[in-house]
Amino acid sequence: VLRALDPFPSWKGQQEMYKLDIDWPKIPEYFTGQTFCVAVDSLHGLVYVGQRGDNVPKVLVFSVEGYFLYSWNDTVEMPHGIFVLNTATDSSVWITDVGTGKYGHTVKQYSPSGKLLQILGTPGNAGSSLIPLQFDQPAEIFVEESGDVYVVDGDGGMNNRLLKLSNDYKTMWLTGTNGTGIGQFKIPHSVTVDPVGRVWVADRDNKRIQVFDKVTGEWLGSWNSCFSEDGPYSVRFTANYKYLIVAQLNLNRLAILAAPPVGSIGDCAVLNTIQLADETKPHLVDVDMKSGALYVAEIGAQQVQKYIPL
Repeated sequence: VLRALDPFPSWKGQQEMYKLDIDWPKIPEYFTGQTFCVAVDSLHGLVYVGQRGDNVPKVLVFSVEGYFLYSWNDTVEMPHGIFVLNTATDSSVWITDVGTGKYGHTVKQYSPSGKLLQILGTPGNAGSSLIPLQFDQPAEIFVEESGDVYVVDGDGGMNNRLLKLSNDYKTMWLTGTNGTGIGQFKIPHSVTVDPVGRVWVADRDNKRIQVFDKVTGEWLGSWNSCFSEDGPYSVRFTANYKYLIVAQLNLNRLAILAAPPVGSIGDCAVLNTIQLADETKPHLVDVDMKSGALYVAEIGAQQVQKYIPL
């Protein structure tokens, strides 16, 4: 058994924590573009995949069993990040769009069937840091059940920041500029929130994860030592919040890190890894919070793969 609090984990000798589900999806041929992102609706057993390419459906919807259900395409140009929100009364799908055409530089909310419900940002216009809701290649979004929204804005554009919006899309706080210092970013690429009030950001090109207080936006610490070879592309917690799954695209691997409980985040400890095939290029991941399964969007292999916890 892996112990999350073991101060000296020897993960290379540990047995595997996940196995590949070779039967997911049932028909891989539905992947016809570059698969950049994946999101799981654990409540309804659905998996949403965002892909790019000419004349391909931009959003594919599968069941967790691997059956293709339907696709939609309207008003999505170049999906980068995708997130499913379930509330007591409704479900919605959020997509960050980094396109440069008339739909790009936006964060958009859709119904599960693909009806556009909400646009944040000005479609087609790259923004500046001076205006909070003017995005420039927004990378990813995380939405809490309360409706509070966290956006990492800066997949290579002029913005390098993390912002929190209220459920009526007013700016609660905003942090970050381009740089290497505390609270600065070089391509903030992925964001997630834990149950004890911390916001975790994959600060990709600074090769670190930075952590912030979700109420105040205050900087709480950073993890550097685990990412000397390649920066973190994606951050997601496992269903029990004991581990943090981090995609490292250039190493073609997923790192499984011990998640600190309350208090100081300390430094990172890699407990295990999932080594993918060469040129797979895992970009963003998501976790089924019911089954614990991992879904990995791979832009090199142009597929999404599912890993089942052992």
